[in-house]
Amino acid sequence: MSRLLEALFGRLPIGWLQLTHSRTRFAAALAGVAFANVLVFVQLGIMNSMATATLKPYGFFRADIMISASDANSMTEGSNVARQWMFQALADPAVVAGMGLFIGTVSWQRADNTLSLITYGVDPTLASFLSPDMAARTATLQLPNSGILDRATRGLPRDEAAGIRPQSPLSFEAAGTTLTLYDTFAGGGGFGGDGYMMVSDQTFFVLFPKRSSGAPDHILLQVAAGADPDAVATRLRNLVSDKSLRIRSYASAANEDLNYQQTKRPTGIIFGFGVIIGVLVGIVIVYQVLSTDVADHLGEYATFKAMGYGQGFFLGIVFEEALVLGVLGFIPGFIVANLMLWGMALATTLPLAMTSGMAVTVFIGTVVACSLSGAIATRRLVAADPADLF
Repeated sequence: MSRLLEALFGRLPIGWLQLTHSRTRFAAALAGVAFANVLVFVQLGIMNSMATATLKPYGFFRADIMISASDANSMTEGSNVARQWMFQALADPAVVAGMGLFIGTVSWQRADNTLSLITYGVDPTLASFLSPDMAARTATLQLPNSGILDRATRGLPRDEAAGIRPQSPLSFEAAGTTLTLYDTFAGGGGFGGDGYMMVSDQTFFVLFPKRSSGAPDHILLQVAAGADPDAVATRLRNLVSDKSLRIRSYASAANEDLNYQQTKRPTGIIFGFGVIIGVLVGIVIVYQVLSTDVADHLGEYATFKAMGYGQGFFLGIVFEEALVLGVLGFIPGFIVANLMLWGMALATTLPLAMTSGMAVTVFIGTVVACSLSGAIATRRLVAADPADLF
């Protein structure tokens, strides 16, 4: 390491030698930086998983425009909309098809636990509105009181989920009705439920008898090939009679949902503050280490200053220490955070994983935070007189 730093800085690695002079203090400093890294990684991992879980249901459907109630901040929240607005929208020549989307939560009471399933009611004859994975399974949805289940549902044994097939269906009681699952699809538990389930709109009304076919949760529209969904949505806002409706492109609806979850919902705000706290913890730890190191070597720094070395030289030494702490502290933090995210994902089925973007961001942030701490730690030397330092 000494030779590498000497080649990098073109001088004796004074900062490295000062840090490693006390190996116990050096190890404690690296542990502190690693801890801050783990804290930031975990919070970022949770935020990323929330984003993935929020956008996951939008991938179940293929649409160009979504019509929702004015208070529908997310796919699962908000009032119902009248089906008649779909027929008004179909009057636009660029709108080629429409489908009502019904959403509810079904509780599956099992022997050892209760599963909460976010359930989507769709018209199984409109397979073009479903993802290819879903569209291939619409035949079973046309059977009475049938459904297809998210095979990654939290709390459902994987072998039991793997056994659900058209030739070996699984039945359970829900809302006083015997519901039969004929197939599975790739979903994954989110923050709003343990998993997802897809049923026909007719089965949905059996599960939720108080719901009406004339009032879906959202209306999905498809536009003609080559048509701009944003331009069509603008025209529809003038065409549809109810001006309070939220009419926007399907992609915009997904982005607005994600923004709402991250900036308005308490969970998103808490996770964001967790990242900030992790960064502050890292800065404080490194500052304490570097400021103590500067204080312990004031005599040596005074000698250098008396010899004519300027502030840039001292900053170079402290930045060298900051770089060492940032790089070497990042490595164990990265490893531990990977293990923690892996374990959390295994326990919760949430899409928690380390990404290259997270790794690069945290590494750069660690080096910058350590450098900032180093700059603050050298303030005492800026105006100090060499004679006062002895």
